[in-house]
Amino acid sequence: MRFDGKRVIVTGGANGFGEAICRGFADRGARVMVTDIDGAAAQALADDLDGALSFELDVTSEEGHQELAQLMADEWGGIDIVATNAGLPHRGGYLVNLTTEQFDFMWTVNVRSVFFAAKYFTPHMPPGSSIVSTASIGGRRPRKGLTPYNASKGAVITLTKGLATELAPDIRVNCVAPVSAATGFDMNAMGKPELSERMEKMVVDGIPMGRRAVPTDVANAIMFLASDEAEFLTGVCLDVDGGRSIG
Repeated sequence: MRFDGKRVIVTGGANGFGEAICRGFADRGARVMVTDIDGAAAQALADDLDGALSFELDVTSEEGHQELAQLMADEWGGIDIVATNAGLPHRGGYLVNLTTEQFDFMWTVNVRSVFFAAKYFTPHMPPGSSIVSTASIGGRRPRKGLTPYNASKGAVITLTKGLATELAPDIRVNCVAPVSAATGFDMNAMGKPELSERMEKMVVDGIPMGRRAVPTDVANAIMFLASDEAEFLTGVCLDVDGGRSIG
C-alpha cells in the first residue's frame, strides 16, 4: 500500500487512532493534513511527519470544514483521501439518564462531521478519491450502556453506504468498525484513563482474538480501504474487532 503524492486529510488526527492513521499514510508517501481540535498537538505531530501540515479543526464547525477545503485547494490543489476519524462517546450509562445536550453534542461530533466532510471536501476530490470513516463495532452489535453512541456509529455506517451510491463511481466511500481500544475512549466513556482489571477482562473475554484493538489495527484497515488494492470496494464496513461481532 503506497500513497506517494496523495493528499490526505485526517480528522481527530493528533492522538489515538488518528495519530496512527497520520503516521501510516505519511510513512507510505502521502502528504498529510493533520487536523484536530487540539491545534498544538496537531502541529506537533505534523512537524514530526515528512511533508505534513496541520489545521485546528472543530468537526462541529461548518465554517471550519469550508476553510479547510479551501486551504487544501490552495496549498495542495485538491484532496485524494479523507479519513473522517474524529469522534467521541458519552459517559457510559443508560440512555434515559443522558441530558439532551449530551446526546445532541455527541451526535454532532460523530455524525454531522461526516456530512460536513462529504459536503465540503468532495468538490475538491478527483475521480479515484476515497473517504474512509471510523465507525464502531457497537454500530453493528450494540451493548447496553452506550446506546446513543452506538446509534451514532450505526448512522455513520448508513451514511457510508448511502454516500457510496451517491458518489460512485468517482469517489469510493467505506468505513471501519473497531472494537474497544485503550485510547482516549476509556477516559471519555468511563472517566478513567484505563479500565479496571475486572472490566478489562470482561471486554477481552468477548473478543475471540484475546485482546482489544490497538491504533495500528485501525490505521492499517483504513489505509487498505483507501488504497488502490481496494479499488472495487465501496459501501463496505470493515469490522476491526478481533471477532467480537461473531457471537
